[in-house]
Amino acid sequence: MTTAHLTAQTPLSEALEAWEIYLNDQGRSPYTVRAFRSDMGLLLEYLPDNRAIGAITTGDLQAFLKWLEGERGTPCSPKSLARRITTLKSFFRWLHRNGVLLLDPAEKVVQRSVLSPLPVVLTEAEMEAVLLTADRYRRKEKPDARPYTLIALLLATGIKKSECLGIHLNHIDLAAPGGPMVFIRYASPANRYKERKLPLPEEWVPAYQEYCAQYNPVDRLFPWSPRRLEYLLEEVGQAAGLDKHLSFDMCRWSCALQDYLNRIEAEKIRQKLGISRIQWREIHMKLQQLAGESGDRL
Repeated sequence: MTTAHLTAQTPLSEALEAWEIYLNDQGRSPYTVRAFRSDMGLLLEYLPDNRAIGAITTGDLQAFLKWLEGERGTPCSPKSLARRITTLKSFFRWLHRNGVLLLDPAEKVVQRSVLSPLPVVLTEAEMEAVLLTADRYRRKEKPDARPYTLIALLLATGIKKSECLGIHLNHIDLAAPGGPMVFIRYASPANRYKERKLPLPEEWVPAYQEYCAQYNPVDRLFPWSPRRLEYLLEEVGQAAGLDKHLSFDMCRWSCALQDYLNRIEAEKIRQKLGISRIQWREIHMKLQQLAGESGDRL
C-alpha cells in the first residue's frame, strides 16, 4: 500500500511522490497524473519549507487559492481553478481515507463548478445529410464503406473517440440474441465501470461487412490514427454541405440529444454514454439547454 510509510509528519513533497505512484497504479492516464502533479506542485511552491502534510490547514488551502486567483502574477482561469480545487480534494481525501490524516483540511474548501460552453450539435436534417453523403461513398466507382461504417456507428452509439479507436473486431457481435451489439471495453481496471454493450442498427451491418471485405481489418476495427479519422469526418461533413466541422464530439452530443428529444430515460442515456452520475449532472443540464434551443428545428 502506497500510504504505509506516510504519517502526518511526512513532508508534502514525499506524500506527493507516493500519491503519484498510487495514481499510476490505479491506471490513471499520464495526462491526468501530470496535471494533478502540476497542480499540487503549485501548493508545494506556495507553502514554506516543504511543510508536513499534517500541519496543512483549511486556512492554508483557502489562502493558496486566493494566491492562485489574484496574487501569483499568472492568470488562473475559472476552469483551471476548479480543476485545482478538485486536485486538492482528491489528494487530501486519499490521505484521510487511508488513515494518514485524522482530519481532511480540504473537505470544507468549496468546490467551484465551471460549465464549459454548449457543444455544437447536428440537426436531424444535418444528420440525415451526413449519413446520405457517407452512404454515397459505398456507391462510387471505387466503393468505400468506411465513412458510413464510422459515422453511422458514432451517431447510433454516442461513443467517444478513444472508445471508437479501442474497438476490436471481437467486440462486435452480429449474432447477439437481441440484435447486433458492440462491446465497449477498457484495458485499465479503473475504467471498468465505463464498459457497456450497445445495440447497433440493423442497417449498419451490411456497411460493416462491406467495409471488412474492402479493408480486411485484422484486430482493431479502425486501424488508423485519430487524426486520419478526424480528417475523414471533416471530409464527409464538407461534402454534405455542413457549415460545421463534423467531429467525434459532435456525433456524440448529437446522439445524446436525439435520445433526449426522443424521451429516452435519463438513466439509460447516462449508461449509454458511459459516464458517472456526477458527470451526468452537467451533461443533463446542457442537453436541456440544447433541447430548448434546438427543439423547434430538430
